[in-house]
Amino acid sequence: MLQGGEGGKKRARQLRQEASLPEALLWQRLKAGPVGLKFRRQHPSGPYIADFYCHKAKLIVEVDGIAHDVGDNPQQDLKRDAWFAERKLEVIRIPAKEVLQDVDRTAQSIVEYAAGKAKEK
Repeated sequence: MLQGGEGGKKRARQLRQEASLPEALLWQRLKAGPVGLKFRRQHPSGPYIADFYCHKAKLIVEVDGIAHDVGDNPQQDLKRDAWFAERKLEVIRIPAKEVLQDVDRTAQSIVEYAAGKAKEK
């Protein structure tokens, strides 16, 4: 299982308490373990914290707000995605506005994709 250090655990707890609206809405749909898939939120992973992680599907789900489009954030996201890819994990990025427009459809898309990935494993 993907794990982070002690500092990451503390930061992950803090992020869970400070979840953005899109993350909180999505978590309400994913936490029930749809179709037998367990999702973790703000999961410490090495030097990073994944917004959502499904171990069975080896899938990281990132909810990206507008901050991901400014400064050096796009390059940092590429570096982060590469780190996960080296560990045989796939990262999908969901725009926060997509979650806000239709959280149920977004959650269903994630679950269907994760279920397909889990069957491949």
